[in-house]
Amino acid sequence: MISNPRALFRVAATAEAVTWTLLIIGMVLKYVTETTEFGVRIGGMLHGVVFIAYVLVVVALWIDHRWPLRTGVLALVSAIPPWLTLWFERWVDGSEQRGRPQTTWRLTREQPRGPAERVLAAGLARPGLALVVGLVAVALLTGLALLVGPPVGGE
Repeated sequence: MISNPRALFRVAATAEAVTWTLLIIGMVLKYVTETTEFGVRIGGMLHGVVFIAYVLVVVALWIDHRWPLRTGVLALVSAIPPWLTLWFERWVDGSEQRGRPQTTWRLTREQPRGPAERVLAAGLARPGLALVVGLVAVALLTGLALLVGPPVGGE
């Protein structure tokens, strides 16, 4: 999976949309039916973790595929409204000109240029270590988000 950026991005985009669904169901249970807030707690935490993982995958693809600014920003912004990552994944996959994710990482074949490409290339050369670093990054960023607290208006 990590060796195939197209599959990795599809999984990340889909997981982000699924966790949006869980969070919305939780919000309906909490605010509409007023039955439980359990769904918001679990759905919100899962969505937060997957959102961070999605952003890390987008940044890796942005660097490796040398996405133009427009494509990279659209990829990031698509995670904010519910389910838009599914549309974006299909939109970008539909055209080479928009930066279709490839089935191999460019930086496994080419010399990196610049610090961001060097860091990503080092991670791609050691996928096990990159996975551990990615999981630690998600955990640290999730912890930071928990310290900061819920969005404005949250309880």
